Amino acid sequence: MTTKSQAVLDWIDERFPLTSTWKAHLSEYYAPKNFNFWYFFGSLALLVLVIQIVTGIFLVMHYKPDASLNAAGVPVAFASVEYIMREVPGGWLIRYLHSTGASAFFIVVYLHMFRGLLYGSYRKPRELIWIFGTLIFLVLMAEAFMGYLLPWGQMSFWGAQVIVNLFSAIPLIGPDLSLVIRGDYVVSDATLNRFFSFHVIAVPLVLIGLVVAHIVALHEVGSNNPDGVEIKKKKDANGIPLDGIPFHPYYTVKDIVGVVAFLFFFSAVVFFAPEGGGYFLEFNNFIPADPLKTPPHIAPVWYFTPFYSILRAVTYPLFGLDAKFWGVVAMGASVVIIAFLPWLDRSPVKSMRYKGPIFKIAVAVFVVCFFILGYLGVLPPTPGRTLVSQICSVLYFAFFLLMPWYSKLDKCKPEPERVTFK
Repeated sequence: MTTKSQAVLDWIDERFPLTSTWKAHLSEYYAPKNFNFWYFFGSLALLVLVIQIVTGIFLVMHYKPDASLNAAGVPVAFASVEYIMREVPGGWLIRYLHSTGASAFFIVVYLHMFRGLLYGSYRKPRELIWIFGTLIFLVLMAEAFMGYLLPWGQMSFWGAQVIVNLFSAIPLIGPDLSLVIRGDYVVSDATLNRFFSFHVIAVPLVLIGLVVAHIVALHEVGSNNPDGVEIKKKKDANGIPLDGIPFHPYYTVKDIVGVVAFLFFFSAVVFFAPEGGGYFLEFNNFIPADPLKTPPHIAPVWYFTPFYSILRAVTYPLFGLDAKFWGVVAMGASVVIIAFLPWLDRSPVKSMRYKGPIFKIAVAVFVVCFFILGYLGVLPPTPGRTLVSQICSVLYFAFFLLMPWYSKLDKCKPEPERVTFK
């Protein structure tokens, strides 16, 4: 660096920890040297978050959260989305980047969580990282649900109607809680404005704060790796982990490869199939919201459908409370239970590489059930489908609740002392 550049940097460092932050989180943050492709998805989630924020800013410039009808008899909110698509220069691209980004966000987050499940990234000392991650997932679901209402199409309107009405099943406070969420007795202009303010301001602030906490907690204890070996246990004379390499430039460059591959697939969807076959943008949502005309089948977007299937799988009342209440409890529990994985897994090893056949079979059954529940969630219920969803729901919860026993019984291989590249 030139003398003047160094002087400017020194002036900044005296007032703001720029260089020390760079060293702590990038150039002198040592990560395990055996990361594989599963470790792309954390950085990809951060990339998609940036895409969503940037495109969201431009969408807000032209979007109007108004449920009243214009001169053509179309809701103003729906018309403003059409205006963005047809009249705003590049508006169609911004809107499709945002709508595709919503699905891409959940894809990379689900894969990121699955990687944590595979390699035991929730185990000691990373319990707090996992809890922050679960909270990010919950907040992301809230953000996606509120954003789903904003186009004010048929599925936006009726999907919100169904989901918000579920809260009315909560004893004592349910009806009042639903009223507070809607801001009215039905989904209306008040609901649209309420969801818009939360989607644009409140929830993103919470989400960004949790992401920062997630990363800071990760860099405090260090990253896990496919072997589940703690690299901080083996250091050289300078205190540098023997199995670690600086995150920058090695993993920043490696992550660029993942970003390029991701952008190929992402761009292909944006330019050639932005509706994702009716899964990313449902065809009924291209029809303006009509409170007097209910769609034949109301279902949430694909990333909510596994949990929606669990809700619908509960069909019997219990303890004097109706099935809808217990369905809401089951749906909430199916997400919250993920946060307890650090205390449910009693296996002597972290990584799937060294766990025994019982745990591997349990994970395989869990993944299959998750996909089946997701598929059933987009279909209208029938007695046969309800039975399958009930079986898969039981297996879903059994994976977590029985884990303290089968993870102990499993015959595991010993973990290596140092990381491997196999």
